Amino acid sequence: MYKSEQFLTRTEALIKRLEDILLSAVPTTDWDTTIACRWRSQRGRSFFQPIVHLPTIQFSDLRHIDRQKTLIEQNTHQFIRGLPANNVLLTGSRGTGKSSLIHACLNRFSLQGLRLIEVDKNDLQDLGDIVEQITSRPERFIIFCDDLSFEKSESSYKALKVVLDGSMATQSDNVLIYATSNLRNLLPGCIRDNETYRFASDGEIHPGEVVEEKMSLSERFGLWVSFHPFKQDDYLAIVAHWLMHFSCSDTDINIARSDALVWALERGSRSGRVAWQFARDWAGRHQKT
Repeated sequence: MYKSEQFLTRTEALIKRLEDILLSAVPTTDWDTTIACRWRSQRGRSFFQPIVHLPTIQFSDLRHIDRQKTLIEQNTHQFIRGLPANNVLLTGSRGTGKSSLIHACLNRFSLQGLRLIEVDKNDLQDLGDIVEQITSRPERFIIFCDDLSFEKSESSYKALKVVLDGSMATQSDNVLIYATSNLRNLLPGCIRDNETYRFASDGEIHPGEVVEEKMSLSERFGLWVSFHPFKQDDYLAIVAHWLMHFSCSDTDINIARSDALVWALERGSRSGRVAWQFARDWAGRHQKT
């Protein structure tokens, strides 16, 4: 019995030492070669995980969102030159190019020192630590939060507000926040949120605490860029662009037109994402090998 207890004690001590070694072995990031990474939290440690396969999408691939491209490109151009620039909130319909526009922006400016850090909504409380690690770097960093939304029980937006406000602990001129959201998710869209509205004696309606917090967060983004569903002709033009990308001929594009409309109808959306998915499917099925 004594030997068994001694063996267990030594085994537990060895496991503890191994855990300490593993937790302390946080990988370092070479920002000269790392263009984009994700912030990861695993087994009690947090680190930058390089993204090996980056989307190759370019500004020229994004059609019928010219105004949105101009706003994002200009704001980012100001940022990498060290000029005043705004944090950006991209809102609107799904699949219309919000995330793709951020990736295209990275591809456009990465050679000029732009870097991207993707942060999951669940890790927003680490924003202060992230900014602290990169604030002295010469590169310009976009912290990218995709599909931003908050439930009543979540407090992650408070950490994001601190960074957006530029408190003394998180202020850095080489960091901007770019976030995407369906605006209905960010602002009040459910009964329990709307129930918190208060009616004043003078007849005015005042939002409750939950709604105030969400509106307060969205207002801290200096630049709002809205995206809208595509018209049918715009959708078909995007389909044609991607079919040409997959080496389809003009004849193929004309033949595919009716199939593309049915594809969009079945999915209830005429978005850039739906156009891309259709083009991949149609080109894969009809191209000769």
